[in-house]
Amino acid sequence: MRLLLATCLAALTAVSATAGPVSFANGWKEQRLSLFSSNDYRFGQSLSMVSDGSVSIAWTRVDRSDWGSDGASWSWTVDQSVPATDLSRKGGDDRNISLYFVFVPEALAPGLEGANIRSLLGNDDVRIIQYAWGGNHGRGQVIPSPYGPSGQVVTIAMRPAGTGSHSESVDLAADYARAFGGDNGALIGLAVSGDSDDTDSEIRAAIGNLTLR
Repeated sequence: MRLLLATCLAALTAVSATAGPVSFANGWKEQRLSLFSSNDYRFGQSLSMVSDGSVSIAWTRVDRSDWGSDGASWSWTVDQSVPATDLSRKGGDDRNISLYFVFVPEALAPGLEGANIRSLLGNDDVRIIQYAWGGNHGRGQVIPSPYGPSGQVVTIAMRPAGTGSHSESVDLAADYARAFGGDNGALIGLAVSGDSDDTDSEIRAAIGNLTLR
C-alpha cells in the first residue's frame, strides 16, 4: 500500500509540474489602457498585432497545471517597428512587443484565479516580468517600470527596436530572483502588448510557439 501511495503521489507531482504549449486561439481578452486607444489583435495559431499610435494589452489566465512553470520559450516577428526609446522613461517608452509573466505567492494563487488583469496590476503581492522587444538597452538589462508601485514590475530588454524574426528562451526563476529576489511563486497570468502612442508610430508584429516549462 505504501509503495502504491508513493507511486500515485509521484505521478500527481509529475502531472502538476508539467507545462506545455500556450494557445493563442482561446481565452485571451483585450484590456484597454485608454478609452480612445486600442491595438488590433488577431488570435489563432499565433497572436498578431497592429498598433497605430496606440497601446493596449491582450491577456489570459494560466491554467493551474502551469502555475509551477519556471521557464518559457517563444518566437516573435516584427515587420514594422517603433523608433528606439528609453524604456525607463514614463511617457516615452514605446516598444514593439512585450510578453508579460504575472506571478503571485503560491498561497495566494487560488484566491486570485478569477482576477482580471486590472485588479492584478493593482495588487501589492503581484510581481510582473515584462520581456520587451524595443528600446535602446542591452540584452538582459533589468529596467524598473516607470509605472505602478516601485519594485513590482520590471522590464527585461530582449532586443532593441527594429524588425526581424527571432526565437527566445528564458529562465523565469533566475530572472525573477535577479529582479525581485526570492522564489517566483505561482505563474497565474500572461499578457502581450504593443505600445506606439508616445511616438505616434506603427507596429506590425506577431508572437507564437509560446511554451511554458
